[in-house]
Amino acid sequence: MYKSILLAVDLNDETSWTKALPVAAGLCQGSGGNLHVITVVPGFGMSIVGSYFPENYEQEAIEKAMAQLKGFCDTNVPDGISVQHVVGNGNVYEAVLKTAVDVNADLIVMAAHRPELSDYLLGPNAARVVRHAKISVLVVR
Repeated sequence: MYKSILLAVDLNDETSWTKALPVAAGLCQGSGGNLHVITVVPGFGMSIVGSYFPENYEQEAIEKAMAQLKGFCDTNVPDGISVQHVVGNGNVYEAVLKTAVDVNADLIVMAAHRPELSDYLLGPNAARVVRHAKISVLVVR
């Protein structure tokens, strides 16, 4: 059914993947699809902010995130699933939407929100992805 599934995870927040990863993995196993796992390194925003960080800090952060993402996938993604690792940069929802287009995903899977946002039906990133995605989005609670 789905040939290319994009799973958004926050490596610093276990709730972003504990329920969403098994759902995405199950869909991949059931359809023989590929799993693209993305994590996002926040951007600096204004250039003045970036001037307070050492040169190449952003690139080093991306490389570190890629190493962590590969370790995460090796540990948590079931064997037999084809996995591609993606590290986005900037706003979470923009990186997820751009990556979905880049990898030709036909489904985005992500967690609803962090527990501290219990007053909301969806977290701000999930809500923006749902509103702006041109493909199906599965929000796992």
